[in-house]
Amino acid sequence: MIEKIESLPENALGFVATGTVTANDYETVLIPAVEAAFSRTDKVRLLYHLGPEFSGFETAAMWDDAKIGLKHIRGWERIAVVSDVEWVRVGVNVFSLAIPGEIRVFHNRELSDATRWIAE
Repeated sequence: MIEKIESLPENALGFVATGTVTANDYETVLIPAVEAAFSRTDKVRLLYHLGPEFSGFETAAMWDDAKIGLKHIRGWERIAVVSDVEWVRVGVNVFSLAIPGEIRVFHNRELSDATRWIAE
């Protein structure tokens, strides 16, 4: 499941993932919020928290993630991924080489640091 974080500045989006993230989560929560943000501005900051309750992604959700990320590849000003899941951390670091914006990976205990970094 994905839930939107409401307490971020206007140019920032935040989401918390728990349990298994599905394509439906992307299509009903994340993608509409991302598209709405890009309709208001050319640059968006993203906070994505995959906390201790996160258990994984459906394959279709991973595909939706890739599609929305690539669609706006030049529009991501900053991306903060917060997770202790090692394959997520490694994957983000590898793919960050292909994305023009700033990308940082934080541990769950650093959520407040990630939130500050996105908001500054």
